Amino acid sequence: MAGKNKRKLENLSVDEFMLSGFDSEEEDDSVDEDLTQQTASKKPAPQKKSVKKQGKASDHKDQLSALKSRDPEFYKFLEQNDQTLLNFDDSDFSEDDDDDDDDEEEMYHKLPSQLEDANSDDEEDKESEKKDAKKTKMSKEGIKVTEAMIENWRKGLRKEPTSRLIRDITQAFKAAVATTKGESDSEELCRYTISDSTVFNSLILFCIQEIHTSLNRMLNLKAPEKDHKKLILPSSSPRWQKLQIDIKMYLSGVVQLLSSLTQSTVTAAVLRHANQMVPYYLCLPKQCRNLLKNLIKQWSTGEETVRVLAFLALNKICHHKQDIHLNSVIKQMYIAYVKNCKFTSPNTLPMINFMQRTLTEMYSLDTQVSYQHAFIYIRQLAIHLRNAMNMKKKEMYQSVYNWQYVHCLYLWCRVLSTIYPSEVLEPLIYPICQVIIGCIKLVPISRYYPLRLHCARALILLSSRTKTFVPILPFLLEILQQENFNKKPGRMSVKPINFAVVLKLSKTNLQEKAYKDGLVEQLYDLILEYFHTQACSIGFPELALPTIIQLKAFLKECKVASYCKQMRQLLEKIQENCSYITARRQKAAFGVADATAVVAWEKQVVEEGTPLTKYYSQWKKLREKEIQLEISGKERMEDLNLPEIKRKKAEEKKADKKEFKGLFESDSDDDLFKSKEEQGDSDEEGLEDLSDLSADEDVDTSEDDSDGDQNKPSSSEVKAQRKMLSTELKEVAQGDDDMVEDLELSDQD
Repeated sequence: MAGKNKRKLENLSVDEFMLSGFDSEEEDDSVDEDLTQQTASKKPAPQKKSVKKQGKASDHKDQLSALKSRDPEFYKFLEQNDQTLLNFDDSDFSEDDDDDDDDEEEMYHKLPSQLEDANSDDEEDKESEKKDAKKTKMSKEGIKVTEAMIENWRKGLRKEPTSRLIRDITQAFKAAVATTKGESDSEELCRYTISDSTVFNSLILFCIQEIHTSLNRMLNLKAPEKDHKKLILPSSSPRWQKLQIDIKMYLSGVVQLLSSLTQSTVTAAVLRHANQMVPYYLCLPKQCRNLLKNLIKQWSTGEETVRVLAFLALNKICHHKQDIHLNSVIKQMYIAYVKNCKFTSPNTLPMINFMQRTLTEMYSLDTQVSYQHAFIYIRQLAIHLRNAMNMKKKEMYQSVYNWQYVHCLYLWCRVLSTIYPSEVLEPLIYPICQVIIGCIKLVPISRYYPLRLHCARALILLSSRTKTFVPILPFLLEILQQENFNKKPGRMSVKPINFAVVLKLSKTNLQEKAYKDGLVEQLYDLILEYFHTQACSIGFPELALPTIIQLKAFLKECKVASYCKQMRQLLEKIQENCSYITARRQKAAFGVADATAVVAWEKQVVEEGTPLTKYYSQWKKLREKEIQLEISGKERMEDLNLPEIKRKKAEEKKADKKEFKGLFESDSDDDLFKSKEEQGDSDEEGLEDLSDLSADEDVDTSEDDSDGDQNKPSSSEVKAQRKMLSTELKEVAQGDDDMVEDLELSDQD
């Protein structure tokens, strides 16, 4: 401070006092001109010079008074260090001095014997500037952090943490975070530097392990004994103001570190630490908002563990500060959910389901806030649907028939069904049902059957949880009426269609056998699931009657054994449950109008169980395993319906060799196919199995080539043996209708 004020004083003596008369070339010229004029005229004017000096003294006083008002700090410094500069009068500029100056000016100017350095006055300034530049350079480079320093900090924190030690650690952490972004401006302001990746990892790990505990010790924060879950804010400590700046710097660094990390394991470790530091974030609104933005990003785009940790931190913050953060957080989470639902695949579907469940939990924190959001977004979905129904253009249809729209419908069904019963959200059940039904009816063609199935599944969820009757069965039974399941598909498909990740089918998909197989399976699942939700209802027989009639009509028309087998099983379970409910109703001693008795009766049936509920519980376990396989993208061999070929043992092969020795020696596989065609035999399945059999057995006939001519059977014997073998294979194939059907389709292809 003294050096700075000294330089400021020197500048003032040059610029304001104007006492140094030989600092510029212009002043030298003016002095030479005066000296020439005075020498030529020899008429000095001392009085004039005295007046001039007196004017300078008065001007100097005016300047000092102005300095006092303009820079009082510097004026105070002059009073303390240089009183003579301030305490002066006009006598300091006397006439004697003027005479001496005149005499000196009258004398000729003589060159000095030794030249003085013109910059001698500036040497000290230059040296001080060099020192300042050196200090600035050192401050830019900073103190290099080493492993030994980190270990010393660790020992200091564990022994007795101090505010100075916390400041050093936070400064080093700030420097470490600055290296992740590579911003030169931020590095210049850091006190420390990190030049080694090992040191960086050690420092981050040290902060994650020690900072939280050390800060709690310094602030003397202890959880209450009665309620361990109660959150104590650090701002309640009397030492909070002393550590607030350092804590603020550290929390900002944690958020910056989270935004720059790419490895999921490291991100998970930092998120766990951020979850510990949530009480500190709650005391600093700006840092808390930045953390929430980063947590929402990690919740919607991170790995599985990262998503869970980010949600835990979000839930913790919103749980303790609902009035401040909940409204904005659930809005940003919903927007992030919609953005990440644009594409659905077997890999992304579990993440989307996770976002649905966690976002539903956030909405359950405050039903008043949830109602406002649900009303706005359901209304927005209804507006899109209304525009599509009125405009009837492809672009408008696409605004409804997409994954974002379907996932939003399913989200609100899950929210309303999870929070039920709620008087606040219950009025929204009817609007969301109407929007979903309108979405189903918008384009009711076979290509959008997968979308219809998704909508039906959402309605089943909403109806079962909210005890609300929704007419879902007509939309499922309509598919059985419209689709022709007897028509043979135009092409075979190796892989089944995963309806869980499909909204729209192509024309090629509609011609595949896997389409009809998957469609029947989906209808079976949804009809069974819906009747399971109504299985204990006292009106189940009346509810199931239209479905029973429709299933019987389907079984009469359908000629595909596998489809009939599934629907017949479903029909039997429904009829069995109807008989059970009817028998229980006949024993009831109350009327239909007695609602209380009806509720009690249904409750008792739920506790005891029905045939349909027992079957559903067993079926659900098996179905969940299959769904996991579908989500993972693995093929299920049972969907392929391929014939199973049993390979024979070595002993059976030898016996077949001896029995059909002449047959295999005389003709090859090509000859067999040729003779089959010549004979005009219509049994193509037996011929295909015959070729597979000969190929599987790998018969080696090279040993008997020498005896082939002697033992070669006649043509009539060969024909008889072929006919006998073909008849046997045909009888085996008739035992499995599905096998015969698949072989026919493969031959057509």
